[in-house]
Amino acid sequence: MKIKSKLTMGILILILAISLGCKEKTINEDTEQSEIAIEKEAPEYFLLRPEVEKAYGYSHAVRIGNIIRVSGAVSMDDEGNPTAIDDMEQQMKNCYSDLEKVLQHYGCTFNDVVVENVFTTNMSGFLEVAAYRNEIYKNQFPTGSWLGVKELALPEFMIEIELEVHKVE
Repeated sequence: MKIKSKLTMGILILILAISLGCKEKTINEDTEQSEIAIEKEAPEYFLLRPEVEKAYGYSHAVRIGNIIRVSGAVSMDDEGNPTAIDDMEQQMKNCYSDLEKVLQHYGCTFNDVVVENVFTTNMSGFLEVAAYRNEIYKNQFPTGSWLGVKELALPEFMIEIELEVHKVE
């Protein structure tokens, strides 16, 4: 009886080891296939204000596959000068206006946004006008964070909004 129990236990351990090994192999194969697919997809960069972005050293957006990452938008004119100084609501509207241009470039809308992060130097001021977001996100809100920060790139900037977008093919 003891030999049968030991034999049964040994067989169960062997089956368990084999099944775990197979699952690990499947996970590794899936991961490798995903990495290969990403490597084949060349990034597509988009510059909203090419001269400003080159001067500051960033791209406003990059798309790889169906994921688009959008750098933080701030309230600036085409020369990179801050606009709507001391007006949180207008700065927010200017940010969304620029973000909409980026989304349109990729054939997207705010319905495709899955992450929105807001950085502000004045959280209470932002909270007073945050309801404006209801005009932007009419179907659902994306995930994201609202972060109070000490400062942004230029002292006149009160808000910066970055996005991650999932483009449905």
